[in-house]
Amino acid sequence: MKAIWNDIVIADSDQTIEIEGNQYFPPNTIKNQYFEESRTHSTCPWKGEASYYHVKVNGEVNPDAAWYYPDPKDAASEIKNYVAFWKGVEVKE
Repeated sequence: MKAIWNDIVIADSDQTIEIEGNQYFPPNTIKNQYFEESRTHSTCPWKGEASYYHVKVNGEVNPDAAWYYPDPKDAASEIKNYVAFWKGVEVKE
């Protein structure tokens, strides 16, 4: 699977985990130069508290376009620190 924004591949993995229709990429498969920590957090009743990244490509910023669970609840422990995308980031094979 590839995550693409602004015609740039920002993550690439053949070991993503699909949950609720989202592909979660292992943390070592994202290209760190395109990610900046965000202060945004949200809570999922069964996964726990999510943290977010801004995606930055070619001088453009897509705020909070990626999220991950740094300390997920036990039910979601398999996606600890795995990264998922939305807000126009295309995820495809």
